[in-house]
Amino acid sequence: MQEANNFPKFRRVLVTGVTGYIGGRLVPLLLDAGYAVRVLVRGSAKRLENRPWFREVEVAVGDVLEPESLNDALKNVDAAYYLIHSMSGHAEFSQRDREAAQNFARAAAEENVAQIIYLGGLGDPESNLSKHLRSRQETGEALRQFNVPVTEFRAGMVVGSGSLSFEMLRHLTERLPAMIAPRWVYTKTQPIAVRDVLNYLVAALETPASKGEIIEIGGSSVLTNAEMMKIYARIRGLRRLIVPVPVLTPRLSSYWVHWMTPVPADVASPLIEGLRNELVVRSTLAQQLFPEIEPLDYETAVRLALERLDGHHIDTLWTDALASSQGDVSPVYFTQEQGMLIERRRKRVAATPDAAYRAFASLGGRRGWPPYTWLWQIRGALDRLVGGVGMRRGRRHPEELRRGEALDFWRVEAVEPPHLLRLRAEMKLPGHGWLQFETEERDDGLTDLVQTAFFAPKGLWGLIYWYAIYPLHGLIFSKMIDAVAVAAENPPPELATNNT
Repeated sequence: MQEANNFPKFRRVLVTGVTGYIGGRLVPLLLDAGYAVRVLVRGSAKRLENRPWFREVEVAVGDVLEPESLNDALKNVDAAYYLIHSMSGHAEFSQRDREAAQNFARAAAEENVAQIIYLGGLGDPESNLSKHLRSRQETGEALRQFNVPVTEFRAGMVVGSGSLSFEMLRHLTERLPAMIAPRWVYTKTQPIAVRDVLNYLVAALETPASKGEIIEIGGSSVLTNAEMMKIYARIRGLRRLIVPVPVLTPRLSSYWVHWMTPVPADVASPLIEGLRNELVVRSTLAQQLFPEIEPLDYETAVRLALERLDGHHIDTLWTDALASSQGDVSPVYFTQEQGMLIERRRKRVAATPDAAYRAFASLGGRRGWPPYTWLWQIRGALDRLVGGVGMRRGRRHPEELRRGEALDFWRVEAVEPPHLLRLRAEMKLPGHGWLQFETEERDDGLTDLVQTAFFAPKGLWGLIYWYAIYPLHGLIFSKMIDAVAVAAENPPPELATNNT
Protein backbone atom coordinates (compact mmCIF):
# COMPACT_ATOMS: atom_id res chain seq x y z
CA MET A 1 0.00 0.00 0.00
CA GLN A 2 1.32 3.45 -0.93
CA GLU A 3 0.41 6.91 0.25
CA ALA A 4 -1.43 9.37 -1.95
CA ASN A 5 1.79 11.10 -3.01
CA ASN A 6 3.02 7.79 -4.50
CA PHE A 7 5.88 7.44 -2.03
CA PRO A 8 6.32 3.92 -0.73
CA LYS A 9 5.03 3.17 2.74
CA PHE A 10 8.64 3.06 3.96
CA ARG A 11 10.27 6.36 3.06
CA ARG A 12 13.73 5.95 4.57
CA VAL A 13 15.61 2.67 4.75
CA LEU A 14 19.04 1.88 6.12
CA VAL A 15 21.26 -0.57 4.26
CA THR A 16 24.23 -2.21 5.96
CA GLY A 17 26.89 -4.24 4.17
CA VAL A 18 26.98 -1.83 1.21
CA THR A 19 30.63 -2.62 0.48
CA GLY A 20 29.58 -6.25 0.03
CA TYR A 21 28.06 -8.13 -2.87
CA ILE A 22 24.33 -7.95 -2.10
CA GLY A 23 24.26 -4.59 -0.32
CA GLY A 24 26.08 -2.78 -3.10
CA ARG A 25 23.56 -4.02 -5.66
CA LEU A 26 20.53 -3.41 -3.47
CA VAL A 27 21.10 0.33 -2.99
CA PRO A 28 20.44 1.43 -6.61
CA LEU A 29 17.30 -0.72 -6.76
CA LEU A 30 15.91 0.98 -3.66
CA LEU A 31 16.74 4.40 -5.07
CA ASP A 32 15.02 3.52 -8.35
CA ALA A 33 11.95 2.42 -6.35
CA GLY A 34 11.73 5.85 -4.74
CA TYR A 35 13.09 5.17 -1.28
CA ALA A 36 15.30 7.55 0.65
CA VAL A 37 18.38 5.46 1.40
CA ARG A 38 20.86 5.76 4.22
CA VAL A 39 23.90 3.48 4.24
CA LEU A 40 26.09 2.38 7.12
CA VAL A 41 29.83 2.10 6.50
CA ARG A 42 32.80 1.49 8.75
CA GLY A 43 35.75 3.85 8.98
CA SER A 44 35.04 6.61 6.51
CA ALA A 45 32.50 7.70 3.93
CA LYS A 46 35.41 7.92 1.48
CA ARG A 47 35.19 4.16 1.10
CA LEU A 48 32.06 4.71 -1.01
CA GLU A 49 33.15 7.67 -3.12
CA ASN A 50 33.57 5.57 -6.26
CA ARG A 51 30.06 4.12 -6.08
CA PRO A 52 27.77 5.64 -8.75
CA TRP A 53 25.02 6.16 -6.16
CA PHE A 54 27.24 7.84 -3.55
CA ARG A 55 25.74 11.33 -3.94
CA GLU A 56 22.18 9.99 -3.85
CA VAL A 57 22.34 8.47 -0.37
CA GLU A 58 22.90 9.55 3.21
CA VAL A 59 26.06 8.06 4.69
CA ALA A 60 26.30 7.08 8.35
CA VAL A 61 29.69 6.02 9.70
CA GLY A 62 29.49 3.31 12.33
CA ASP A 63 30.30 -0.25 13.30
CA VAL A 64 27.87 -2.95 14.44
CA LEU A 65 30.46 -4.00 17.05
CA GLU A 66 30.39 -0.45 18.49
CA PRO A 67 26.84 -0.03 19.87
CA GLU A 68 27.23 3.70 20.54
CA SER A 69 27.66 4.33 16.81
CA LEU A 70 24.35 2.76 15.76
CA ASN A 71 21.58 4.93 17.16
CA ASP A 72 22.33 7.92 14.97
CA ALA A 73 22.47 5.64 11.92
CA LEU A 74 19.02 4.19 12.73
CA LYS A 75 17.34 7.45 13.75
CA ASN A 76 14.19 8.24 11.70
CA VAL A 77 14.61 5.02 9.74
CA ASP A 78 11.51 3.03 8.86
CA ALA A 79 13.18 -0.24 7.86
CA ALA A 80 16.73 -1.57 8.01
CA TYR A 81 18.54 -4.22 5.96
CA TYR A 82 21.01 -6.32 7.92
CA LEU A 83 23.42 -7.75 5.34
CA ILE A 84 26.45 -8.36 7.54
CA HIS A 85 28.06 -11.68 8.37
CA SER A 86 31.54 -13.09 8.86
CA MET A 87 33.06 -15.61 6.50
CA SER A 88 35.98 -17.00 8.41
CA GLY A 89 37.36 -20.21 9.80
CA HIS A 90 38.25 -18.54 13.10
CA ALA A 91 36.47 -19.99 16.12
CA GLU A 92 35.16 -16.67 17.45
CA PHE A 93 33.31 -15.58 14.29
CA SER A 94 29.97 -17.01 15.47
CA GLN A 95 30.03 -15.15 18.79
CA ARG A 96 31.07 -11.95 17.03
CA ASP A 97 28.18 -12.25 14.58
CA ARG A 98 25.65 -12.76 17.38
CA GLU A 99 27.03 -9.81 19.31
CA ALA A 100 26.88 -7.57 16.24
CA ALA A 101 23.27 -8.58 15.48
CA GLN A 102 22.20 -7.97 19.08
CA ASN A 103 23.77 -4.52 19.05
CA PHE A 104 21.96 -3.67 15.83
CA ALA A 105 18.59 -5.03 16.96
CA ARG A 106 18.80 -3.22 20.31
CA ALA A 107 19.51 0.12 18.62
CA ALA A 108 16.72 -0.53 16.09
CA ALA A 109 14.26 -1.10 18.94
CA GLU A 110 15.39 2.07 20.70
CA GLU A 111 14.83 4.06 17.51
CA ASN A 112 11.42 2.44 16.81
CA VAL A 113 12.43 0.87 13.50
CA ALA A 114 9.41 -0.91 12.06
CA GLN A 115 11.18 -3.79 10.28
CA ILE A 116 14.56 -5.49 9.96
CA ILE A 117 15.19 -7.45 6.76
CA TYR A 118 17.95 -10.05 6.96
CA LEU A 119 19.49 -12.43 4.40
CA GLY A 120 20.61 -15.67 6.04
CA GLY A 121 21.39 -19.20 4.92
CA LEU A 122 19.31 -22.20 3.96
CA GLY A 123 19.51 -25.46 5.84
CA ASP A 124 17.27 -27.63 8.01
CA PRO A 125 17.82 -26.31 11.57
CA GLU A 126 17.06 -29.80 12.93
CA SER A 127 19.94 -31.32 10.96
CA ASN A 128 23.66 -31.32 11.69
CA LEU A 129 24.34 -27.92 10.15
CA SER A 130 27.87 -26.65 9.63
CA LYS A 131 29.14 -23.99 12.03
CA HIS A 132 28.80 -21.33 9.36
CA LEU A 133 25.20 -22.17 8.43
CA ARG A 134 24.27 -22.53 12.10
CA SER A 135 25.75 -19.10 12.76
CA ARG A 136 23.75 -17.55 9.92
CA GLN A 137 20.54 -18.82 11.49
CA GLU A 138 21.63 -17.80 14.99
CA THR A 139 22.19 -14.29 13.66
CA GLY A 140 18.52 -14.21 12.65
CA GLU A 141 17.57 -15.31 16.16
CA ALA A 142 19.73 -12.55 17.66
CA LEU A 143 18.01 -9.94 15.50
CA ARG A 144 14.62 -11.06 16.88
CA GLN A 145 15.59 -10.62 20.55
CA PHE A 146 14.43 -7.01 20.90
CA ASN A 147 10.91 -7.26 19.47
CA VAL A 148 11.55 -5.51 16.16
CA PRO A 149 9.70 -7.48 13.45
CA VAL A 150 12.29 -9.36 11.37
CA THR A 151 11.86 -10.67 7.83
CA GLU A 152 14.50 -13.36 7.48
CA PHE A 153 15.21 -14.73 4.03
CA ARG A 154 17.24 -17.94 3.84
CA ALA A 155 19.06 -18.70 0.60
CA GLY A 156 21.66 -21.15 -0.65
CA MET A 157 24.15 -20.38 -3.41
CA VAL A 158 23.50 -17.00 -4.99
CA VAL A 159 24.27 -17.20 -8.70
CA GLY A 160 25.79 -13.97 -9.90
CA SER A 161 29.18 -12.75 -11.02
CA GLY A 162 30.82 -11.88 -7.73
CA SER A 163 28.92 -14.15 -5.37
CA LEU A 164 31.50 -15.95 -3.23
CA SER A 165 30.12 -19.49 -3.56
CA PHE A 166 29.39 -19.11 -7.27
CA GLU A 167 32.84 -17.66 -7.94
CA MET A 168 34.42 -20.64 -6.21
CA LEU A 169 32.43 -23.01 -8.41
CA ARG A 170 33.16 -21.11 -11.62
CA HIS A 171 36.88 -20.84 -10.95
CA LEU A 172 37.19 -24.55 -10.22
CA THR A 173 35.28 -25.39 -13.39
CA GLU A 174 37.22 -22.91 -15.53
CA ARG A 175 40.65 -23.96 -14.35
CA LEU A 176 40.51 -27.74 -13.88
CA PRO A 177 39.99 -29.95 -16.97
CA ALA A 178 39.80 -32.93 -14.61
CA MET A 179 38.66 -32.64 -11.03
CA ILE A 180 39.08 -34.94 -8.05
CA ALA A 181 35.69 -34.46 -6.39
CA PRO A 182 35.00 -34.82 -2.68
CA ARG A 183 31.61 -35.91 -1.39
CA TRP A 184 30.20 -32.39 -1.16
CA VAL A 185 29.96 -32.08 -4.95
CA TYR A 186 27.09 -34.61 -4.85
CA THR A 187 25.03 -32.78 -2.22
CA LYS A 188 21.73 -31.32 -3.45
CA THR A 189 21.26 -27.58 -3.42
CA GLN A 190 18.81 -25.03 -4.80
CA PRO A 191 20.77 -22.08 -6.24
CA ILE A 192 19.06 -18.74 -6.77
CA ALA A 193 19.84 -15.91 -9.19
CA VAL A 194 21.06 -12.71 -7.57
CA ARG A 195 18.31 -10.73 -9.28
CA ASP A 196 15.69 -12.93 -7.59
CA VAL A 197 17.33 -12.39 -4.18
CA LEU A 198 17.26 -8.64 -4.75
CA ASN A 199 13.62 -8.76 -5.87
CA TYR A 200 12.66 -10.55 -2.64
CA LEU A 201 14.58 -8.06 -0.52
CA VAL A 202 12.86 -5.07 -2.12
CA ALA A 203 9.41 -6.69 -2.13
CA ALA A 204 9.60 -7.33 1.62
CA LEU A 205 9.29 -3.58 2.24
CA GLU A 206 5.82 -3.53 0.72
CA THR A 207 4.64 -6.90 2.06
CA PRO A 208 3.51 -6.44 5.68
CA ALA A 209 2.73 -10.16 5.96
CA SER A 210 6.45 -10.90 5.65
CA LYS A 211 7.19 -9.34 9.03
CA GLY A 212 8.16 -11.89 11.64
CA GLU A 213 8.55 -14.65 9.06
CA ILE A 214 11.44 -16.94 8.09
CA ILE A 215 11.20 -17.31 4.32
CA GLU A 216 13.20 -19.90 2.38
CA ILE A 217 14.04 -18.81 -1.16
CA GLY A 218 15.62 -20.68 -4.05
CA GLY A 219 15.60 -20.92 -7.83
CA SER A 220 13.51 -23.35 -9.83
CA SER A 221 16.33 -25.93 -10.15
CA VAL A 222 17.42 -28.49 -7.54
CA LEU A 223 20.85 -29.82 -8.49
CA THR A 224 24.00 -31.31 -7.06
CA ASN A 225 27.16 -29.21 -7.07
CA ALA A 226 28.61 -31.59 -9.67
CA GLU A 227 25.61 -31.01 -11.93
CA MET A 228 26.03 -27.25 -11.54
CA MET A 229 29.69 -27.53 -12.57
CA LYS A 230 28.79 -29.59 -15.64
CA ILE A 231 26.07 -27.15 -16.70
CA TYR A 232 28.47 -24.24 -16.27
CA ALA A 233 31.13 -26.05 -18.32
CA ARG A 234 28.65 -26.77 -21.11
CA ILE A 235 27.58 -23.13 -21.29
CA ARG A 236 31.22 -22.04 -21.49
CA GLY A 237 32.09 -24.67 -24.10
CA LEU A 238 34.45 -26.53 -21.75
CA ARG A 239 34.90 -30.29 -21.40
CA ARG A 240 35.31 -31.33 -17.78
CA LEU A 241 35.84 -34.69 -16.06
CA ILE A 242 34.78 -35.16 -12.42
CA VAL A 243 36.33 -38.10 -10.56
CA PRO A 244 34.72 -38.88 -7.17
CA VAL A 245 36.89 -39.78 -4.16
CA PRO A 246 35.69 -40.57 -0.62
CA VAL A 247 38.67 -39.27 1.37
CA LEU A 248 39.04 -35.56 0.56
CA THR A 249 38.16 -33.76 3.81
CA PRO A 250 36.77 -30.19 3.95
CA ARG A 251 40.13 -28.98 5.28
CA LEU A 252 42.05 -30.56 2.38
CA SER A 253 39.41 -29.28 -0.02
CA SER A 254 39.86 -25.74 1.32
CA TYR A 255 43.59 -25.86 0.53
CA TRP A 256 42.79 -27.14 -2.95
CA VAL A 257 40.33 -24.26 -3.43
CA HIS A 258 42.91 -21.84 -2.00
CA TRP A 259 45.41 -22.66 -4.74
CA MET A 260 42.97 -22.96 -7.65
CA THR A 261 40.67 -19.98 -6.97
CA PRO A 262 40.86 -16.46 -5.50
CA VAL A 263 39.10 -17.75 -2.34
CA PRO A 264 41.61 -18.08 0.55
CA ALA A 265 41.64 -21.25 2.64
CA ASP A 266 40.27 -19.64 5.82
CA VAL A 267 37.24 -18.41 3.85
CA ALA A 268 36.84 -21.57 1.75
CA SER A 269 36.90 -23.87 4.78
CA PRO A 270 33.54 -22.84 6.36
CA LEU A 271 32.00 -22.51 2.91
CA ILE A 272 32.98 -26.06 1.94
CA GLU A 273 31.93 -27.40 5.33
CA GLY A 274 28.46 -26.02 4.62
CA LEU A 275 28.26 -27.75 1.26
CA ARG A 276 27.82 -31.10 2.98
CA ASN A 277 24.34 -29.92 4.07
CA GLU A 278 21.39 -30.14 1.68
CA LEU A 279 20.35 -26.56 0.92
CA VAL A 280 16.87 -27.09 -0.49
CA VAL A 281 13.72 -25.01 0.04
CA ARG A 282 11.23 -26.93 2.20
CA SER A 283 8.47 -24.33 2.48
CA THR A 284 6.10 -22.67 0.01
CA LEU A 285 5.86 -19.45 2.04
CA ALA A 286 7.86 -17.42 -0.51
CA GLN A 287 5.35 -18.31 -3.23
CA GLN A 288 2.44 -17.38 -0.97
CA LEU A 289 3.85 -14.01 0.09
CA PHE A 290 5.48 -13.00 -3.22
CA PRO A 291 3.50 -14.65 -6.04
CA GLU A 292 4.75 -12.03 -8.50
CA ILE A 293 8.33 -13.32 -8.22
CA GLU A 294 9.02 -16.34 -10.43
CA PRO A 295 12.57 -17.54 -9.67
CA LEU A 296 14.85 -18.36 -12.58
CA ASP A 297 16.34 -21.77 -13.29
CA TYR A 298 20.06 -22.32 -12.72
CA GLU A 299 21.11 -22.35 -16.38
CA THR A 300 19.38 -19.03 -17.07
CA ALA A 301 20.95 -17.53 -13.96
CA VAL A 302 24.41 -18.63 -15.09
CA ARG A 303 23.93 -17.20 -18.57
CA LEU A 304 22.84 -13.87 -17.10
CA ALA A 305 25.85 -13.85 -14.78
CA LEU A 306 28.23 -14.54 -17.68
CA GLU A 307 26.71 -11.73 -19.74
CA ARG A 308 28.35 -9.37 -17.28
CA LEU A 309 31.70 -10.51 -18.66
CA ASP A 310 30.78 -9.65 -22.24
CA GLY A 311 31.64 -6.00 -21.82
CA HIS A 312 28.60 -3.82 -21.56
CA HIS A 313 28.39 -4.23 -17.78
CA ILE A 314 32.06 -4.55 -16.93
CA ASP A 315 31.83 -1.56 -14.58
CA THR A 316 29.65 -3.64 -12.25
CA LEU A 317 32.16 -6.47 -12.12
CA TRP A 318 34.74 -4.99 -9.82
CA THR A 319 35.11 -2.91 -6.70
CA ASP A 320 37.55 -0.05 -6.57
CA ALA A 321 40.57 -0.37 -4.29
CA LEU A 322 39.54 1.36 -1.11
CA ALA A 323 41.59 4.33 0.02
CA SER A 324 42.45 4.43 3.69
CA SER A 325 40.93 6.98 6.02
CA GLN A 326 44.11 9.02 5.57
CA GLY A 327 43.57 9.14 1.83
CA ASP A 328 46.68 7.12 0.96
CA VAL A 329 46.52 5.18 -2.29
CA SER A 330 48.47 2.13 -3.32
CA PRO A 331 50.38 2.72 -6.59
CA VAL A 332 49.88 -0.90 -7.71
CA TYR A 333 46.95 -3.18 -6.86
CA PHE A 334 46.49 -6.73 -8.15
CA THR A 335 43.57 -8.97 -7.25
CA GLN A 336 41.20 -11.63 -8.56
CA GLU A 337 37.59 -10.63 -8.21
CA GLN A 338 34.26 -11.68 -9.72
CA GLY A 339 35.92 -13.85 -12.36
CA MET A 340 38.39 -11.12 -13.27
CA LEU A 341 42.15 -10.77 -12.98
CA ILE A 342 42.54 -7.08 -12.18
CA GLU A 343 45.76 -5.07 -12.33
CA ARG A 344 45.28 -1.46 -11.26
CA ARG A 345 47.81 1.36 -11.08
CA ARG A 346 47.42 4.85 -9.63
CA LYS A 347 49.49 7.97 -10.10
CA ARG A 348 48.93 11.47 -8.73
CA VAL A 349 49.51 14.15 -11.35
CA ALA A 350 49.79 17.94 -11.23
CA ALA A 351 47.16 18.42 -13.91
CA THR A 352 43.42 18.90 -14.28
CA PRO A 353 41.13 15.92 -15.02
CA ASP A 354 40.63 17.40 -18.52
CA ALA A 355 44.37 17.39 -19.21
CA ALA A 356 44.74 13.84 -17.87
CA TYR A 357 41.78 12.68 -19.95
CA ARG A 358 43.23 14.19 -23.13
CA ALA A 359 46.53 12.43 -22.43
CA PHE A 360 45.04 8.93 -22.38
CA ALA A 361 42.22 9.56 -24.87
CA SER A 362 44.82 10.39 -27.53
CA LEU A 363 46.65 7.06 -27.25
CA GLY A 364 46.83 4.80 -30.29
CA GLY A 365 46.91 5.57 -33.98
CA ARG A 366 49.91 7.64 -35.02
CA ARG A 367 50.81 8.48 -31.42
CA GLY A 368 51.05 4.78 -30.58
CA TRP A 369 51.16 3.33 -27.07
CA PRO A 370 54.19 4.91 -25.41
CA PRO A 371 56.76 4.16 -24.35
CA TYR A 372 56.80 0.63 -25.86
CA THR A 373 54.82 1.10 -29.06
CA TRP A 374 57.11 -1.41 -30.77
CA LEU A 375 56.04 -4.16 -28.37
CA TRP A 376 52.38 -3.44 -29.12
CA GLN A 377 53.20 -3.56 -32.84
CA ILE A 378 54.77 -7.01 -32.41
CA ARG A 379 51.64 -8.13 -30.55
CA GLY A 380 49.53 -6.76 -33.39
CA ALA A 381 51.59 -8.61 -36.01
CA LEU A 382 51.22 -11.89 -34.08
CA ASP A 383 47.50 -11.27 -33.86
CA ARG A 384 47.27 -10.85 -37.62
CA LEU A 385 49.16 -14.14 -38.12
CA VAL A 386 46.43 -16.04 -36.26
CA GLY A 387 43.57 -14.24 -38.04
CA GLY A 388 43.04 -11.35 -35.63
CA VAL A 389 42.46 -7.67 -36.41
CA GLY A 390 46.01 -6.57 -35.57
CA MET A 391 46.81 -2.86 -35.22
CA ARG A 392 46.06 -1.74 -38.78
CA ARG A 393 42.74 -0.08 -37.97
CA GLY A 394 44.32 2.96 -36.31
CA ARG A 395 41.92 5.60 -35.03
CA ARG A 396 39.34 7.89 -36.67
CA HIS A 397 40.46 11.17 -35.06
CA PRO A 398 43.77 12.03 -33.31
CA GLU A 399 42.13 13.14 -30.04
CA GLU A 400 38.36 12.52 -30.18
CA LEU A 401 36.83 9.14 -29.41
CA ARG A 402 33.30 7.84 -29.79
CA ARG A 403 31.73 4.85 -28.12
CA GLY A 404 31.70 1.79 -30.37
CA GLU A 405 34.50 2.81 -32.74
CA ALA A 406 37.73 0.91 -33.36
CA LEU A 407 41.05 2.01 -31.88
CA ASP A 408 43.89 -0.18 -33.18
CA PHE A 409 42.99 -3.63 -31.81
CA TRP A 410 40.64 -2.19 -29.17
CA ARG A 411 36.98 -1.23 -29.31
CA VAL A 412 35.88 1.90 -27.43
CA GLU A 413 33.34 0.59 -24.96
CA ALA A 414 32.76 3.60 -22.72
CA VAL A 415 33.86 7.20 -23.02
CA GLU A 416 32.89 9.80 -20.42
CA PRO A 417 35.06 12.93 -20.71
CA PRO A 418 36.91 13.89 -18.56
CA HIS A 419 36.45 10.95 -16.19
CA LEU A 420 36.61 7.59 -17.95
CA LEU A 421 37.72 5.71 -21.03
CA ARG A 422 37.25 1.93 -21.31
CA LEU A 423 38.60 -0.14 -24.19
CA ARG A 424 37.68 -3.75 -24.96
CA ALA A 425 40.37 -5.93 -26.51
CA GLU A 426 39.53 -7.43 -29.92
CA MET A 427 42.82 -9.25 -30.45
CA LYS A 428 42.78 -13.04 -30.23
CA LEU A 429 42.78 -14.00 -26.55
CA PRO A 430 41.88 -17.05 -24.43
CA GLY A 431 39.33 -14.91 -22.62
CA HIS A 432 38.15 -11.28 -22.58
CA GLY A 433 40.31 -8.23 -21.84
CA TRP A 434 39.78 -4.55 -21.13
CA LEU A 435 41.95 -1.51 -20.50
CA GLN A 436 40.43 1.35 -18.54
CA PHE A 437 41.59 4.84 -17.61
CA GLU A 438 39.95 7.08 -15.03
CA THR A 439 40.52 10.49 -13.46
CA GLU A 440 39.64 11.37 -9.87
CA GLU A 441 39.72 15.06 -8.96
CA ARG A 442 41.23 15.99 -5.60
CA ASP A 443 40.59 18.96 -3.30
CA ASP A 444 44.25 20.03 -3.48
CA GLY A 445 44.09 20.70 -7.21
CA LEU A 446 45.85 17.47 -8.18
CA THR A 447 44.31 14.55 -10.06
CA ASP A 448 44.53 10.81 -9.39
CA LEU A 449 45.11 8.96 -12.64
CA VAL A 450 43.88 5.35 -12.49
CA GLN A 451 44.83 2.74 -15.10
CA THR A 452 43.29 -0.74 -14.88
CA ALA A 453 43.78 -3.87 -16.95
CA PHE A 454 41.04 -6.50 -16.66
CA PHE A 455 41.21 -10.06 -17.94
CA ALA A 456 38.48 -12.70 -17.70
CA PRO A 457 40.29 -15.96 -18.57
CA LYS A 458 38.51 -18.77 -20.36
CA GLY A 459 39.56 -22.10 -18.96
CA LEU A 460 42.99 -23.16 -17.79
CA TRP A 461 44.70 -21.83 -20.93
CA GLY A 462 43.39 -18.36 -20.20
CA LEU A 463 44.95 -18.46 -16.75
CA ILE A 464 48.26 -19.78 -18.12
CA TYR A 465 48.25 -17.03 -20.76
CA TRP A 466 47.79 -14.27 -18.18
CA TYR A 467 50.55 -15.43 -15.87
CA ALA A 468 52.89 -16.15 -18.79
CA ILE A 469 52.71 -12.54 -19.99
CA TYR A 470 52.29 -10.98 -16.54
CA PRO A 471 55.98 -9.92 -16.20
CA LEU A 472 55.76 -8.19 -19.59
CA HIS A 473 52.47 -6.54 -18.62
CA GLY A 474 54.10 -5.28 -15.44
CA LEU A 475 56.73 -3.51 -17.52
CA ILE A 476 54.39 -2.18 -20.21
CA PHE A 477 51.59 -0.95 -17.96
CA SER A 478 53.85 0.58 -15.31
CA LYS A 479 55.63 2.63 -17.97
CA MET A 480 52.39 3.45 -19.81
CA ILE A 481 50.84 5.23 -16.82
CA ASP A 482 54.12 7.13 -16.39
CA ALA A 483 53.94 8.25 -20.03
CA VAL A 484 50.31 9.33 -19.67
CA ALA A 485 51.19 11.27 -16.51
CA VAL A 486 54.00 13.10 -18.31
CA ALA A 487 51.66 13.97 -21.20
CA ALA A 488 49.05 15.24 -18.73
CA GLU A 489 51.51 17.49 -16.89
CA ASN A 490 53.48 18.55 -19.97
CA PRO A 491 51.13 18.10 -22.94
CA PRO A 492 52.72 17.84 -26.40
CA PRO A 493 51.91 20.72 -28.78
CA GLU A 494 48.97 19.00 -30.44
CA LEU A 495 47.30 18.44 -27.05
CA ALA A 496 48.39 21.71 -25.44
CA THR A 497 46.60 23.59 -28.24
CA ASN A 498 43.31 22.18 -27.00
CA ASN A 499 43.91 23.40 -23.43
CA THR A 500 42.90 26.95 -24.25
